[in-house]
Amino acid sequence: MINIIIFGVAIAAYFVFKKLAEPKVDKINGETLNQMLKDKTIKRQFIDVRTQSEFKSNNIKGFRNMPLQSLSSRAKEIDKEKPVVLMCASGHRSMQAAKILKRLGIVTIVNLSGGLSAYRR
Repeated sequence: MINIIIFGVAIAAYFVFKKLAEPKVDKINGETLNQMLKDKTIKRQFIDVRTQSEFKSNNIKGFRNMPLQSLSSRAKEIDKEKPVVLMCASGHRSMQAAKILKRLGIVTIVNLSGGLSAYRR
């Protein structure tokens, strides 16, 4: 019986730690993204983590392509002092990218909720 309780506590602790370890990433919608793209007073870095072929077929002006699979090796191209706005097709890869960037010391990260598929120009 005690082993079951210990096991249950360990599982609960794992999920609490996992939640606390997730990067703090603000989520924005398409309207807010449009405002950010227009606002030149804050120097933001707009990064699209989709594949190069996805980016070439459809992209948002102002974003540069840094595919998720090459993000770690290209991280030196990102200024740690400037906010980063991430996007992908659905929001999943950009959240993975946020975790990578947080581990590399980038503090301010914003993610386009729902990705390009949810974006309305």
